[in-house]
Amino acid sequence: LVIAETGSKATIVESYDSTAKSFTNTAIQIIVEDNASLTHYRVQRDSPEAFHYGVTEVSLGSGSSYDSTNINLGGRLSRHDIDVKFTAEGGEAWVDGLYMLNGEQHSDTHSIIDHTVPNCNSHQNYKGVLNDNSRGVFNGKVFVRENAHGTDAQQSNKNLLLSNDARVDTKPQLEIFNDDVKCAHGATVGQLEEEELFYLLTRGLPEVLAKNLLTYGFAEEIINKIKIESIKKDLDVAVLNRLGAEI
Repeated sequence: LVIAETGSKATIVESYDSTAKSFTNTAIQIIVEDNASLTHYRVQRDSPEAFHYGVTEVSLGSGSSYDSTNINLGGRLSRHDIDVKFTAEGGEAWVDGLYMLNGEQHSDTHSIIDHTVPNCNSHQNYKGVLNDNSRGVFNGKVFVRENAHGTDAQQSNKNLLLSNDARVDTKPQLEIFNDDVKCAHGATVGQLEEEELFYLLTRGLPEVLAKNLLTYGFAEEIINKIKIESIKKDLDVAVLNRLGAEI
Protein backbone atom coordinates (compact mmCIF):
# COMPACT_ATOMS: atom_id res chain seq x y z
CA LEU A 1 0.00 0.00 0.00
CA VAL A 2 1.46 3.34 -1.10
CA ILE A 3 -0.11 6.66 -0.10
CA ALA A 4 1.31 9.82 -1.68
CA GLU A 5 -0.02 12.50 0.64
CA THR A 6 -1.13 15.96 -0.46
CA GLY A 7 1.62 17.88 -2.27
CA SER A 8 4.18 15.09 -2.03
CA LYS A 9 6.44 13.76 -4.77
CA ALA A 10 8.04 10.32 -5.00
CA THR A 11 9.46 7.65 -7.30
CA ILE A 12 8.79 3.94 -6.73
CA VAL A 13 10.79 1.12 -8.30
CA GLU A 14 9.05 -2.27 -8.25
CA SER A 15 11.39 -4.99 -9.52
CA TYR A 16 11.06 -8.77 -9.93
CA ASP A 17 13.98 -10.97 -10.89
CA SER A 18 14.25 -14.74 -10.45
CA THR A 19 16.61 -17.38 -11.80
CA ALA A 20 14.55 -20.57 -11.40
CA LYS A 21 11.08 -21.98 -11.80
CA SER A 22 8.79 -20.01 -9.49
CA PHE A 23 5.35 -18.46 -8.98
CA THR A 24 4.96 -14.79 -8.06
CA ASN A 25 1.64 -13.22 -7.04
CA THR A 26 1.81 -9.47 -6.38
CA ALA A 27 -0.59 -6.67 -5.53
CA ILE A 28 0.07 -2.96 -5.04
CA GLN A 29 -2.51 -0.31 -4.18
CA ILE A 30 -1.56 3.33 -4.78
CA ILE A 31 -3.43 6.41 -3.56
CA VAL A 32 -2.23 9.71 -5.00
CA GLU A 33 -3.78 12.53 -3.00
CA ASP A 34 -4.45 16.11 -4.14
CA ASN A 35 -1.55 17.81 -5.99
CA ALA A 36 0.77 14.89 -5.35
CA SER A 37 3.04 13.41 -8.02
CA LEU A 38 4.10 9.79 -8.23
CA THR A 39 6.43 8.08 -10.74
CA HIS A 40 6.19 4.29 -10.79
CA TYR A 41 8.59 1.90 -12.56
CA ARG A 42 7.63 -1.78 -12.66
CA VAL A 43 10.23 -4.18 -14.10
CA GLN A 44 9.54 -7.92 -14.45
CA ARG A 45 12.55 -10.03 -15.46
CA ASP A 46 11.72 -13.40 -13.97
CA SER A 47 13.18 -16.69 -15.17
CA PRO A 48 11.89 -18.09 -18.51
CA GLU A 49 10.42 -20.94 -16.41
CA ALA A 50 8.59 -18.65 -13.97
CA PHE A 51 4.90 -17.79 -13.63
CA HIS A 52 4.12 -14.20 -12.68
CA TYR A 53 0.85 -12.41 -11.88
CA GLY A 54 0.58 -8.81 -10.71
CA VAL A 55 -2.16 -6.29 -9.93
CA THR A 56 -1.75 -2.52 -9.68
CA GLU A 57 -4.64 -0.33 -8.48
CA VAL A 58 -4.32 3.46 -8.55
CA SER A 59 -6.64 6.18 -7.26
CA LEU A 60 -5.97 9.81 -8.27
CA GLY A 61 -7.01 12.94 -6.39
CA SER A 62 -7.45 16.55 -7.53
CA GLY A 63 -4.54 17.95 -9.53
CA SER A 64 -2.52 14.78 -9.00
CA SER A 65 -0.09 13.09 -11.39
CA TYR A 66 0.74 9.40 -11.86
CA ASP A 67 3.39 8.30 -14.38
CA SER A 68 3.98 4.56 -14.78
CA THR A 69 6.33 2.55 -16.99
CA ASN A 70 5.88 -1.22 -17.02
CA ILE A 71 8.60 -3.44 -18.49
CA ASN A 72 7.89 -7.16 -19.02
CA LEU A 73 10.81 -9.24 -20.25
CA GLY A 74 10.64 -12.47 -18.24
CA GLY A 75 8.38 -15.31 -17.24
CA ARG A 76 7.05 -18.33 -19.06
CA LEU A 77 3.52 -17.09 -18.40
CA SER A 78 2.96 -13.59 -17.05
CA ARG A 79 0.06 -11.21 -16.57
CA HIS A 80 -0.25 -7.66 -15.28
CA ASP A 81 -3.58 -5.98 -14.49
CA ILE A 82 -3.50 -2.21 -13.98
CA ASP A 83 -6.55 -0.21 -12.91
CA VAL A 84 -6.37 3.61 -12.74
CA LYS A 85 -9.30 5.67 -11.46
CA PHE A 86 -9.73 9.45 -11.43
CA THR A 87 -11.70 10.53 -8.35
CA ALA A 88 -11.37 14.35 -8.59
CA GLU A 89 -10.83 16.95 -11.30
CA GLY A 90 -7.47 17.93 -12.75
CA GLY A 91 -5.68 14.59 -12.53
CA GLU A 92 -3.31 13.26 -15.18
CA ALA A 93 -1.92 9.77 -15.77
CA TRP A 94 0.60 8.10 -18.06
CA VAL A 95 0.29 4.32 -18.27
CA ASP A 96 3.01 3.03 -20.60
CA GLY A 97 4.72 -0.29 -21.09
CA LEU A 98 6.89 -2.67 -23.10
CA TYR A 99 6.67 -6.44 -23.40
CA MET A 100 9.52 -8.19 -25.18
CA LEU A 101 9.04 -11.91 -25.70
CA ASN A 102 10.77 -14.86 -27.30
CA GLY A 103 10.74 -18.66 -27.17
CA GLU A 104 7.43 -19.91 -25.78
CA GLN A 105 6.74 -16.90 -23.57
CA HIS A 106 3.19 -15.63 -23.09
CA SER A 107 2.45 -12.20 -21.62
CA ASP A 108 -0.93 -10.58 -20.86
CA THR A 109 -1.58 -6.91 -20.11
CA HIS A 110 -5.07 -5.86 -19.03
CA SER A 111 -5.67 -2.22 -18.15
CA ILE A 112 -8.64 -0.09 -17.13
CA ILE A 113 -8.49 3.70 -17.02
CA ASP A 114 -11.67 5.08 -15.51
CA HIS A 115 -12.56 8.76 -16.01
CA THR A 116 -15.35 9.26 -13.46
CA VAL A 117 -14.92 13.05 -13.08
CA PRO A 118 -14.42 16.02 -15.46
CA ASN A 119 -11.23 17.55 -16.83
CA CYS A 120 -8.71 14.73 -16.44
CA ASN A 121 -6.10 13.50 -18.93
CA SER A 122 -4.79 10.00 -19.56
CA HIS A 123 -2.08 8.77 -21.93
CA GLN A 124 -1.36 5.12 -22.65
CA ASN A 125 1.39 3.81 -24.92
CA TYR A 126 2.22 0.10 -24.92
CA LYS A 127 4.66 -1.60 -27.27
CA GLY A 128 5.38 -5.26 -27.92
CA VAL A 129 8.32 -7.05 -29.58
CA LEU A 130 7.65 -10.74 -30.20
CA ASN A 131 9.92 -13.43 -31.62
CA ASP A 132 9.91 -17.23 -32.08
CA ASN A 133 6.63 -18.81 -30.85
CA SER A 134 5.80 -16.17 -28.25
CA ARG A 135 2.37 -14.66 -27.72
CA GLY A 136 1.30 -11.30 -26.34
CA VAL A 137 -2.11 -10.04 -25.27
CA PHE A 138 -3.06 -6.41 -24.75
CA ASN A 139 -6.55 -5.47 -23.58
CA GLY A 140 -6.86 -1.80 -22.66
CA LYS A 141 -10.18 -0.24 -21.78
CA VAL A 142 -10.85 3.47 -21.18
CA PHE A 143 -14.15 4.54 -19.61
CA VAL A 144 -15.41 8.10 -19.89
CA ARG A 145 -18.43 8.41 -17.60
CA GLU A 146 -21.48 10.64 -18.17
CA ASN A 147 -20.23 13.40 -15.89
CA ALA A 148 -16.63 13.35 -17.19
CA HIS A 149 -16.71 16.27 -19.63
CA GLY A 150 -13.40 17.79 -20.72
CA THR A 151 -11.68 14.40 -20.72
CA ASP A 152 -8.61 13.87 -22.91
CA ALA A 153 -7.82 10.15 -23.25
CA GLN A 154 -5.24 8.75 -25.67
CA GLN A 155 -4.42 5.06 -26.08
CA SER A 156 -1.97 3.24 -28.37
CA ASN A 157 -0.67 -0.31 -28.72
CA LYS A 158 2.03 -1.05 -31.33
CA ASN A 159 3.50 -4.49 -31.91
CA LEU A 160 6.51 -5.70 -33.86
CA LEU A 161 6.58 -9.36 -34.94
CA LEU A 162 10.06 -10.72 -35.66
CA SER A 163 8.86 -14.24 -36.50
CA ASN A 164 6.09 -15.71 -38.63
CA ASP A 165 5.11 -17.87 -35.65
CA ALA A 166 4.81 -15.04 -33.12
CA ARG A 167 1.28 -13.85 -32.31
CA VAL A 168 -0.31 -10.90 -30.63
CA ASP A 169 -3.94 -10.27 -29.69
CA THR A 170 -4.67 -6.59 -29.16
CA LYS A 171 -7.95 -4.99 -28.14
CA PRO A 172 -7.87 -1.28 -27.30
CA GLN A 173 -11.33 -0.09 -26.19
CA LEU A 174 -13.08 3.21 -25.52
CA GLU A 175 -16.47 3.47 -23.82
CA ILE A 176 -17.58 7.10 -23.92
CA PHE A 177 -20.77 8.41 -22.31
CA ASN A 178 -20.12 12.15 -22.80
CA ASP A 179 -19.88 14.21 -25.99
CA ASP A 180 -17.51 16.92 -24.68
CA VAL A 181 -14.30 14.88 -24.80
CA LYS A 182 -11.17 14.33 -26.88
CA CYS A 183 -10.35 10.63 -27.16
CA ALA A 184 -8.42 8.41 -29.54
CA HIS A 185 -7.16 4.84 -29.60
CA GLY A 186 -5.40 2.56 -32.02
CA ALA A 187 -3.37 -0.59 -32.48
CA THR A 188 -0.83 -1.79 -35.04
CA VAL A 189 0.74 -5.19 -35.69
CA GLY A 190 3.50 -5.52 -38.26
CA GLN A 191 7.03 -6.41 -39.18
CA LEU A 192 10.12 -4.30 -39.74
CA GLU A 193 9.65 -1.66 -42.42
CA GLU A 194 11.30 -2.78 -45.66
CA GLU A 195 12.17 0.79 -46.65
CA GLU A 196 13.87 1.51 -43.33
CA LEU A 197 15.80 -1.76 -43.54
CA PHE A 198 16.82 -1.02 -47.13
CA TYR A 199 18.03 2.45 -46.10
CA LEU A 200 20.38 0.98 -43.48
CA LEU A 201 21.61 -1.74 -45.83
CA THR A 202 22.51 0.85 -48.48
CA ARG A 203 24.62 2.60 -45.82
CA GLY A 204 26.76 -0.51 -45.49
CA LEU A 205 25.29 -2.07 -42.34
CA PRO A 206 25.07 -5.88 -42.17
CA GLU A 207 21.48 -7.11 -42.32
CA VAL A 208 21.47 -8.58 -38.80
CA LEU A 209 22.79 -5.36 -37.27
CA ALA A 210 20.32 -3.27 -39.29
CA LYS A 211 17.38 -5.34 -38.03
CA ASN A 212 18.67 -5.13 -34.46
CA LEU A 213 19.04 -1.35 -34.69
CA LEU A 214 15.44 -0.94 -35.89
CA THR A 215 14.11 -3.27 -33.20
CA TYR A 216 16.16 -1.54 -30.50
CA GLY A 217 14.86 1.85 -31.62
CA PHE A 218 11.27 0.60 -31.52
CA ALA A 219 11.59 -0.62 -27.92
CA GLU A 220 13.79 2.21 -26.67
CA GLU A 221 10.97 4.79 -26.76
CA ILE A 222 9.47 3.18 -23.66
CA ILE A 223 12.76 2.48 -21.85
CA ASN A 224 13.81 6.12 -22.34
CA LYS A 225 10.97 7.14 -20.02
CA ILE A 226 12.95 5.73 -17.11
CA LYS A 227 14.91 8.55 -15.51
CA ILE A 228 17.00 6.46 -13.11
CA GLU A 229 20.16 5.95 -15.12
CA SER A 230 21.29 2.70 -13.48
CA ILE A 231 17.94 1.00 -14.21
CA LYS A 232 17.80 2.36 -17.75
CA LYS A 233 21.33 1.15 -18.52
CA ASP A 234 20.52 -2.29 -17.10
CA LEU A 235 17.42 -2.54 -19.28
CA ASP A 236 19.35 -1.43 -22.36
CA VAL A 237 21.73 -4.33 -21.79
CA ALA A 238 18.81 -6.73 -21.24
CA VAL A 239 17.17 -5.65 -24.51
CA LEU A 240 20.42 -6.03 -26.46
CA ASN A 241 20.99 -9.45 -24.91
CA ARG A 242 17.49 -10.43 -25.95
CA LEU A 243 18.35 -9.42 -29.52
CA GLY A 244 21.71 -11.21 -29.28
CA ALA A 245 23.41 -8.00 -30.34
CA GLU A 246 25.81 -5.30 -29.30
CA ILE A 247 25.31 -1.72 -30.50
